[in-house]
Amino acid sequence: MAGTVSGTGTTGFQGKVAFIWSVADLLRGDYKASEYGKVILPLVTLRRLDCVLAPTKAEVLKRVKDLPNSDAVRGPVLSQITKHQGLYNTSPMDLKAVLDDSNNVAVNLRAYISAFSPEAREVIRRFGFDEQITRLDRAKLLYLVLSKFADLDLLPATVPNTTMGYLYEELIRRFSEQSNETAGEHFTPRDVIRVMVDLLLMADEDVLAKPGIFRTLYDPACGTGGMLSVAQEWLAEPMPPVPPAGLYSVRKMAGLSIKYSWGCSNRSTMM
Repeated sequence: MAGTVSGTGTTGFQGKVAFIWSVADLLRGDYKASEYGKVILPLVTLRRLDCVLAPTKAEVLKRVKDLPNSDAVRGPVLSQITKHQGLYNTSPMDLKAVLDDSNNVAVNLRAYISAFSPEAREVIRRFGFDEQITRLDRAKLLYLVLSKFADLDLLPATVPNTTMGYLYEELIRRFSEQSNETAGEHFTPRDVIRVMVDLLLMADEDVLAKPGIFRTLYDPACGTGGMLSVAQEWLAEPMPPVPPAGLYSVRKMAGLSIKYSWGCSNRSTMM
């Protein structure tokens, strides 16, 4: 069971990107260059979630013992503990603990993923990552690749939400180059997004400042969720007491439409 998170000494934005990208060296030969993202992106997501939940892991495990085995009941209670709506994990393992039994890493990893909240499981499922677990395991690469990520420090205190977004987008840019695609098809620069958010929300600033006001922000083509996360930050800046807007998005990656209420948009749950 995890108590604290200790990560690799790799520091700085470029250092972390380079460290994550180095996993491609392990995949070379068993994966085509255009397929690296199928492994690296979901594992970056898993590690970010792992780190986000680490500080409240012990409290969640203690509380879940008194709750029925029902996500409908567990969700509101455990989300209050993690302070992330719809995000929790009830497994006694973290990614490091998944590696403790080197002969059963695939089994342990699937068990760990299945212990996430329904929203988190759906995000991972849409990556098609279960297929990659099987493929990595058959190629005798699962332990090696997962150990790289289990040692990566992606704690929000180390990698703030905005930085996490840039890191993810940089990885997408590199994968796009490998696939001969244009990186701009997947994300918009943050300074441009900030201007767009200002134009979108300024007209409603007086309304949003009133207590008890709730709004849902929907981005039907959110890419990596930059518009949603910047909008959430905008809402928090001038009006801290106002609860964050409900965030819903549809994302397309590898031909799959992904709808989820936090996912990429809330950088503390990464992506």
